[in-house]
Amino acid sequence: MIEVSELTKRYGSKTAVDHLSFTVRPGQVTGFLGPNGAGKTTTLRMILGLDAPTAGAATVSNVPFHSHRRGLRHVGALLDATRVHGGRSAAAHLSALAHSNGLPLRRVDEVLQEVGLADAATRRIGGFSLGMKQRLGIATALLGDPPVLMFDEPINGMDPEGVLWARRLFRRLAAEGRTVFLSSHLMSEMENTADWLVVIGRGRLIAAESVGDFAARSTRLNVVVGSPRAAALAVVLAAAGASVEPQGSTGTEKLAVTGLSAERIGALAFENQIMLNELTTRTASLEEAFMELTADSVEYLAGQPR
Repeated sequence: MIEVSELTKRYGSKTAVDHLSFTVRPGQVTGFLGPNGAGKTTTLRMILGLDAPTAGAATVSNVPFHSHRRGLRHVGALLDATRVHGGRSAAAHLSALAHSNGLPLRRVDEVLQEVGLADAATRRIGGFSLGMKQRLGIATALLGDPPVLMFDEPINGMDPEGVLWARRLFRRLAAEGRTVFLSSHLMSEMENTADWLVVIGRGRLIAAESVGDFAARSTRLNVVVGSPRAAALAVVLAAAGASVEPQGSTGTEKLAVTGLSAERIGALAFENQIMLNELTTRTASLEEAFMELTADSVEYLAGQPR
């Protein structure tokens, strides 16, 4: 378990993390979301003791990470897959880490096999693609068979097969009862992988809840309506106070309706003798909810006037 309590980090007049508190529990994949500059990487670094907090505390299994004598046995982490010695082979890199943490060397072969790099074990890391370096970083995190795992943007540079493999791996690790904390900007992957979300903006907590509950907080809930008389139905619904937009390409005869429930839309269609062939309530996607609920926390906006 990871516990963060009133964690704060300031760099001069800049507050990167601001009285942040949350808990990451075992047995589920917890996604860590926030706009660029929200303080995610700084938070991960403070959990691992790489940066000292200005105030507050972070613990792993009830103690600060530096209290664990051999860290890889307790926490496996991937923060930057490119921060490795390019002149070493994958096997040499992992062997050095195994030796320093008192781990059996057989773990090197096991984790290389696990991440699909067994055939590249003796190749120099400098010749690896970004996707291969990500796999090596995941192997490093798995080396000590730890109960807690932290990953910062682990699937950047991976091909579709690699992304699917990583998704299944993270879910399997959580199913084994481990604590899995995963930061990513890829909302579709987070929607398919995470069970729980911690969302921050400008260093402050925005939400800590299930993926479904977070998406449900969006105001972008609407109803998709299909009818052979979509134009007539649009007039009726607009007169009742709804916002109506065509859904999909021309000729699909579908409308996206906001402001009326599915039940009310069905009743209005019945009263006006308009046949329906679809009536579906649509909740916001994780990406839509994230964009809406973090809009006030975005620090770097493209296309803004100077």
